Formats: sequence, structure tokens, C-alpha cells
Amino acid sequence: MNTHLIQKYNVPGPRYTSYPTVPYWDETPPTESTWLANVRATYEATRHQGISLYIHLPYCERLCTYCGCTTRITVNHAVETPYIDAVLTEWQLYLDALGEAPLIKEIHLGGGTPTFFSAAHLQRLVRGLTRGARLSPDADLSFEAHPANTTDAHLQALYDVGFRRLSLGIQDFDPNVQRIINRRQSFAEVQAVTESARNLGYNSINFDLIYGLPLQNAHTMAQTLAYTAALQPDRIAFYSYAHVPWLKPAQRSFEAFLPSGEAKRALYEQGKQSLEARGYREIGMDHFALPTDALHRSAQAGTLHRNFMGYTPHQTQLLIGLGASAIGDAWTAFAQNPKAVEPYLESLRAGRLPLQKGHVLTDEDLVLRQHILALMCRLETRWNPLLPENEVLNQAQERLQELEDDRLIEQGPGYVRVLPEGQPFVRNVCMAFDARLWNRRAASPLFSQTV
Repeated sequence: MNTHLIQKYNVPGPRYTSYPTVPYWDETPPTESTWLANVRATYEATRHQGISLYIHLPYCERLCTYCGCTTRITVNHAVETPYIDAVLTEWQLYLDALGEAPLIKEIHLGGGTPTFFSAAHLQRLVRGLTRGARLSPDADLSFEAHPANTTDAHLQALYDVGFRRLSLGIQDFDPNVQRIINRRQSFAEVQAVTESARNLGYNSINFDLIYGLPLQNAHTMAQTLAYTAALQPDRIAFYSYAHVPWLKPAQRSFEAFLPSGEAKRALYEQGKQSLEARGYREIGMDHFALPTDALHRSAQAGTLHRNFMGYTPHQTQLLIGLGASAIGDAWTAFAQNPKAVEPYLESLRAGRLPLQKGHVLTDEDLVLRQHILALMCRLETRWNPLLPENEVLNQAQERLQELEDDRLIEQGPGYVRVLPEGQPFVRNVCMAFDARLWNRRAASPLFSQTV
């Protein structure tokens, strides 16, 4: 990897799970009636696709200091029942608004630590979600789990209600790295959960790994990759560590031990080479999958999709987010719930959707969203350069001149293609299309580094 290019393009930038990105949403959020009007319109236009559900379960028993997610740290498990009651109440408000039993294509339980909740409570949650809906025969049901607290009872309870995909948050196997980020699970624990899940019938197991963590080096990364290869997960999310200490002050505790930009990227290249040598294929940005996995098949078929849950093989235009901090996506509008649990619960007790912020997309937003999504999923995009509404895309190409000069992209009238050498810089390519970022440059940091 060219260190000059890393230094040149390693700037703060979004991960583009949406466009516009959350910091550039309108200051005045849509009303509940406006949000639900957008939800209903998208549902009626795309009901044949089915919908996706994301449920945010924010509780953790301990703080992982690297984590940038919205969490609530507690050892009080009495919070489980009222929280699940609230999520099911919120879901009923959406069912009432849709007026019929929707087809569910996808359910993902994220956090926080979903396995903070008991197996019985998680099963009750899922049964409550599906009771008023129809579950697609090929629905993709998945959950995130901490290897150190995921029991056979968790795996069995969720398998019994249709879950077949499991995502294990590992980050790194090295004990020194685990210690400094306060995230500890042994190889034996990971192996036990992986093997139990496979024996039950889970057919897609993902490992979350992170490069760029404090104390990581080539040796520790080789060890983590060897342990990973021994268990051969179907997918691997090999994320870049997002250093955002202005949002997550706990990250300041290890700033002196973070690898530099060049060293960080070298860890990714090491991981990529190791994974590809073992039969994995790179998918989009920061993801790898075996050829037998649905994520790889969708990438090959050109149907890969990206939303607030990350990459998914299912293209649904309506994503309903439930739980504190969850974000809903109606394609034409976004809405986010309060991040704190208390105002989330209070809104539902009052009988209203707990909406705190959101955005209704303009015509220009919708055009740009389509092309940023194409770049993130297929590494290329095309348009008719003669149409007046595409002038904003033609302007974006002017910002890409340096990346073209550096042979990271290929472009011409009405198209941009990310070259293999440019794939590490796909976020930079998308930033050229981000009109809101260019029109309203932030005075304070908003995003992690792109490389």
C-alpha cells in the first residue's frame, strides 16, 4: 500500500450507511405524521419486497472502551421486561399505522449486547414481533452476541423462532489487546459458541474483527487471524477502528497505544491477504465472505444492499428501527429514537412514537443517495450526464480528479468506477458525491478517519 496515498486520503469521513449522513440531517425533524406518511408510502410501493426490522438492545454489563455504539451499562437485569414491553408497544404503533400484517424479510437484534437479555426474554420479544406480521419463508434473522455470555439456551431459543445467522463480537483474540479495550473472551469460549451454533443448524456465522486497536501489531494480528481461520466463520466483518473520543471519552484512555495511519492500513492488508488465501472474498468495504455465503452470492449477483445494519443480501426500502437510539429508514425519510432509555420509555408510555430527530430527503438527496449506495455496494455508478437533475453528479466528478490522477478510480461522462487499488478509499470517493458535506463543512470533528 502506497504510504503517500494513505497520508493524502486519510481524512475524517462517513461510513455511508445512509445518505444524507446523520450529522447533516435537517435541524427540524419531521413530525410523527410526516414520518408515518413516508413509512406508509414506501410500504405501499414496495410491500412485495418485505420490510426489515432492527431492534436496538442497548444494555451491557461492562463498558468496552473501544465501542462507539449507544449503550447502557448495568448489572441490573430487572430492566429486561420493561424494555421489551416498550419495544413491542412501539412495534404495535407501526402495525396500526400500516393497517395490515407486513411481510418481514429481515430481523436483526443489535446492541449493546443482545445476549445481556435472557433466552426467554429474547424469544418473547421475537414472538411478539412476528405475531402481528408475516415472516417471509426466506427471511434472514440474525443477532449479535458476546461470546463470553452467550449460552446454549440463547442459541436454542432464537433458533426455535427462526434465527439462522449469528454475529459474534470478537474484535481481537490477543489478551493484551482485549485487556486494554476491556473486552475479554477466550478462544475456547468463541469455539464453544461457534460449534454449538453449527450443531443446532445456524448456517451463517459472522465474526466481528477490528483493525487499528491499541497494542495491535503484525504479530497479534497474525494470531487473531489464525484463531479465526481455525473456526472458519462464513463471514467476517473486518472493521476499521473508529476513533471518536469527542463522542466516546473512554477512547482517550489508550490514545498513546494506537497504531499510526500507515501501520493501521498495513494491518488491514495483512488481514486481507490472509483471508483471501483461506478462500474468503472481499465484499464492499471491510467485509469478507466465503463463496457459499449469501452475502457473497448477493455481491456476485449485483443485489448487495447497505443500510444502518451494514451490508445485507436483502434489498428492502423500508427499515423500521425499534428501541432506544434505533434509526428507521423509509428511503424518502429517516427517523431516530432518543439515545437515552428514559425518554424512549416515557414517549411510549404517553402513547406516541419516540422520535427525536430525522430528515425528509430532497430530490437531490434521493439522486445522490442512489449513487453513493451503488459505489458502496458495487464500486461503480452510472447516470445520464445530459439530464439537468444529474448536474450535481457531474459536479462531483470534478472533485474526483485527484483520485483519477492517482489511478484509484476510472471515470468518464456519466460513470465512475473504483479500481482495485482504490477500494481502500471508497469512502473518499463517496465523499465527492456528498453535497451536504461540501456545502456545510463542520467546524468540529464529526467522523472517524477514512483509512
